[in-house]
Amino acid sequence: MKKDKTKFICQQCGFESTKWMGKCPNCDEWNSFVEEVVEDSDKKSQEGILTSKVELLKDIEAKDEDRIKTGIGEFDRVLGGGVVKGSLVLIGGEPGIGKSTMLLQISDVMSNFTKVLYISGEESSSQIKMRADRIIKGKQEVYFLAETNINNVERHVEKISPGFIIVDSIQTMYADESTTIPGSVSQVRQVTQHLLRLSKQNGITVFIIGHVTKEGSIAGPRVLEHMVDTVLYFEGDRTQSFRILRAYKNRFGSTNEIGVFEMESEGLKEVKNPSEVLLSGRDLNAPGLAVISSMEGTRPILLEVQSLICHTNFGLPRRMSTGIDYNKFVLLLAVLEKKCGINFSQSDVYLNIAGGLKVQEPAADLGIVAALISGYLNIPISNDICFSGEVGLIGEVRPVSNLERRISEAKKMGFKTIVVPQMKVENNYDMNIKKIKNIVELTDVIAK
Repeated sequence: MKKDKTKFICQQCGFESTKWMGKCPNCDEWNSFVEEVVEDSDKKSQEGILTSKVELLKDIEAKDEDRIKTGIGEFDRVLGGGVVKGSLVLIGGEPGIGKSTMLLQISDVMSNFTKVLYISGEESSSQIKMRADRIIKGKQEVYFLAETNINNVERHVEKISPGFIIVDSIQTMYADESTTIPGSVSQVRQVTQHLLRLSKQNGITVFIIGHVTKEGSIAGPRVLEHMVDTVLYFEGDRTQSFRILRAYKNRFGSTNEIGVFEMESEGLKEVKNPSEVLLSGRDLNAPGLAVISSMEGTRPILLEVQSLICHTNFGLPRRMSTGIDYNKFVLLLAVLEKKCGINFSQSDVYLNIAGGLKVQEPAADLGIVAALISGYLNIPISNDICFSGEVGLIGEVRPVSNLERRISEAKKMGFKTIVVPQMKVENNYDMNIKKIKNIVELTDVIAK
């Protein structure tokens, strides 16, 4: 009897090895290798008529993608204008963040245009029905299937011919070709290949829900993200009502757009004016607070950055940041100490972006520095001033992009002064545009 061949596969990154290793050389994860049976590849090649053909690029006719509006503007914005027919979309997020709720809401809208099949490997039909009664007020013309075998799913798809499929979740599905457990690297790869074939050959739009690891990445091999057309992440704290939908990969649109939602008893509700919501309830006379005019894709958003500086009783002061990259935070502290003479060596410093958003763009630097100076001097910043500018290592304030849109958003939200870098900008906004060259000048702005 022929002995089955086996190999060891890292369950985090998909790295393959002929022997077991304690630490993966690719992703540095410990105890992640699992032995799996190798499928027999000694098969005769099939001879027949080729169904594919080679074409010159100039002879291929380009077609615009067929998009369907979901009726949820924030979701359509992140996707690039709507759901693309025949696309494969992966959406990830922490448990309870609202992935299933969002897709159930979208399935109700999509049922007005095509047949929708909701496949659940985690919940029963009665559980889905209870959620649907709570958040769907329409006719609920959505087909439901409780199944974990992808081969059986394909048979059901052939019968009802849906145009929109939701798989909840990819880690619970398995294929007959692989002998490993559901959620393993081989199973996730096999199931995704089945769904990819269904999507591309039949023009079916497929949404896949994926669990995330404790590090925040989607569980399973990275090849899963490479195979799909779009990767979306739901961000936010389950204890808060706001949710952020962000695209990390999008073959049909930008990856810079975000969608802002609020979790309510009847499902997720889109937030059309995030600046107004994120700035509501702020203390207007507290030191250590500053407002940043930030850009998320093509949308300007005003955010509040909060700093807390207090004396430490230990030899090593604490540094903690939420919503801002820690290394960037420490770098700005070093620039302040060097160029402004502010000594943080005897103080614990905490930094936070209100509302649960994460800021990554360099234009937030100026507002962060202003909040730190305000907290250190214990002087509140005027409530009608906002900031936008990048700070360099020698303390210079560098130009930023889309400055006109940032100023326009600040004007719309009632701000009278905006502090920006020394760059050419037309003052058609009836605002006081304060231009500075170095962060040393911030002290005079805050003290006024």
